[in-house]
Amino acid sequence: MHNSEAMALSAALLAVAGELTQRINEGVVARGFEGMRPAHGFAFTRLAPDGATVTELAAHLGVTKQAASQLVDEVVRKGYAERRSHPVDARARLVVLTERGWACTRAAEAAAAEVVREWADVLGEGEVRALREQLGRIAPYGPIRPAW
Repeated sequence: MHNSEAMALSAALLAVAGELTQRINEGVVARGFEGMRPAHGFAFTRLAPDGATVTELAAHLGVTKQAASQLVDEVVRKGYAERRSHPVDARARLVVLTERGWACTRAAEAAAAEVVREWADVLGEGEVRALREQLGRIAPYGPIRPAW
């Protein structure tokens, strides 16, 4: 593959990822979860299913511990997460999603499904399934994290 082809593929993937992120966030807000930003969704992917410490969340998001702590303060204040005692480390606090946080996560899943259905209308369900499988071979384990 030539450099120009690689750049065109890179640009297309980044454009699709950016649009998908924006559309999921718009879908979440449209479902009544006002004040949400894409950064919240990327944090929620790390907090689900078992929670995380602020340090783990910072590493996942690629931000400082202070920035992650501010984001946690915000989602706790909005009722999407809560701090609990860590089951193993008495010095650490575990941040877990509340029922409202889980409801927001389900809204994000529904918004993502709408976008993917639109892709299937353009490409066909088989092509979308093949695309998912091919991308899964390139990035088999995720994690879903922002590209700041």
